[in-house]
Amino acid sequence: MRPQDHHQQPLLLNRGEEDKEEAEEEQEAAYDSDEKVHIVGIDVDSDSEYAPPFSWRKLWLFTGPGFLMSIAFLDPGNLEGDLQAGAIAGYSLLWLLLWATAMGLLVQLLAARLGVATGRHLAELCREEYPSWARMVLWIMAELALIGADIQEVIGSAIAIKILSNGVLPLWAGVIITACDCFIFLFLENYGVRKLEAVFAVLIATMALSFAWMFGDAKPNGKELLMGILVPKLSSKTIQQAVGVVGCIIMPHNLFLHSALVQSRDVDHTKKGRVKEALRYYTIESTIALIVSFIINLFVTTVFAKGFYGTDLANSIGLVNAGQYLQEKYGGGLFPILYIWGIGLLAAGQSSTITGTYAGQFIMGGFLNLRLKKWLRALITRSCAIVPTMIVALVFDTSEDTLDVLNEWLNVLQSIQIPFALIPLLCLVSKEQIMGTFKIGSVLKMVSWLVAGLVIVINGYLLIDFFSNEVNGVIFATVVCIFTGAYVAFIVYLASRGITFASWWGPPKHVEAVE
Repeated sequence: MRPQDHHQQPLLLNRGEEDKEEAEEEQEAAYDSDEKVHIVGIDVDSDSEYAPPFSWRKLWLFTGPGFLMSIAFLDPGNLEGDLQAGAIAGYSLLWLLLWATAMGLLVQLLAARLGVATGRHLAELCREEYPSWARMVLWIMAELALIGADIQEVIGSAIAIKILSNGVLPLWAGVIITACDCFIFLFLENYGVRKLEAVFAVLIATMALSFAWMFGDAKPNGKELLMGILVPKLSSKTIQQAVGVVGCIIMPHNLFLHSALVQSRDVDHTKKGRVKEALRYYTIESTIALIVSFIINLFVTTVFAKGFYGTDLANSIGLVNAGQYLQEKYGGGLFPILYIWGIGLLAAGQSSTITGTYAGQFIMGGFLNLRLKKWLRALITRSCAIVPTMIVALVFDTSEDTLDVLNEWLNVLQSIQIPFALIPLLCLVSKEQIMGTFKIGSVLKMVSWLVAGLVIVINGYLLIDFFSNEVNGVIFATVVCIFTGAYVAFIVYLASRGITFASWWGPPKHVEAVE
């Protein structure tokens, strides 16, 4: 690209909108125009480069996508990480939970920025920016990450159903019941985005009330809780739990999801002031949503820290037996804590499986540019997760230990996938060819890459620790080494493509079309 073209890039993008309208009609879009929430209000200068004055009414209209995004911070996998951190490390890792949530907020805001500034979500942009072979690898990795997360979420819901039915319904029956959320999702979508968001608000409120009730029953030490949040503390005995706290905060499919959810609002991308306004409101509502998620995670961690830290049971607590241990520790009371835990876990599992279905639609549609009917796409997405989950439920239903081993492998699967969503996101939001004037600045870019590097290193530690304990035999070790080499090479390729895209591979495809 010529130097003079570089300064005219935003104008080129705007002028190219009309040229691309016909092509975009044939492409997959996150939301049709009639599905979007229209932001009401008349401003004096709607073409201004500055965002209009703050409005509580508009904040309310923009509120929703951030709370759907926050559910990934509250899924059964995160709750299991919380309870194990509390039982084994006590209050000492609460500070890390706070900072991990802050890092997650930074990354999710970058995903929202990408969606708002470009009008396209992460999967669509990956399809356009990468060659066919790399695009297919990224799609497969995203689907594997989604399936792994969905298995944990569906199993979590099934465990909750088993608790609430007093063991009458086995795990596999709970999986079938949870699979029906696909049809609930389709039913709710017919009534509009705001109705769907209201249902998720009810589920988040259910989690908050359930775990707040448990927090009240447990009566944790306020001074120790405050010290745990404010004073960083880490020991060799709690390093594995610390890695788990940070590692489970960033979910690969959640980056694809959030970049698409923000497009549910009707924002004129050709007007700089409107984009700035949308980014401001999304930043506020996403921050509030993750503050709520942090408080809920804190409730769970402190309840198990109060009840089980320093006991012989600490190392044996998992999602399967947590309810029974809580019942034995805190007793029945006005309403048995076992059922309170079950209600909160069911709300977490159901909400996260529905958002997983939502994310699956965007991932499949974005990478493959499929224009299928929503019910068919949701059915395909749900089937990809339910079939392996049903196999898991039938095979592992009889043993808590085997379920814990399975959960470890699923955590490893999630860890492996993180760079394949995080690195493309950081590369895309750094490019002026894609973001125009909304590309991130040098300071934010440096901080973002440091956070990404930290998360990838932490998850790398988890992988090394896991495979060092699991690898037995020369053949298996050789296969792992080959896989690791290919894995690292692809990560380096993704990162280098983002850093030196213009000089090595030329401008992105859609910029060439505009020129």
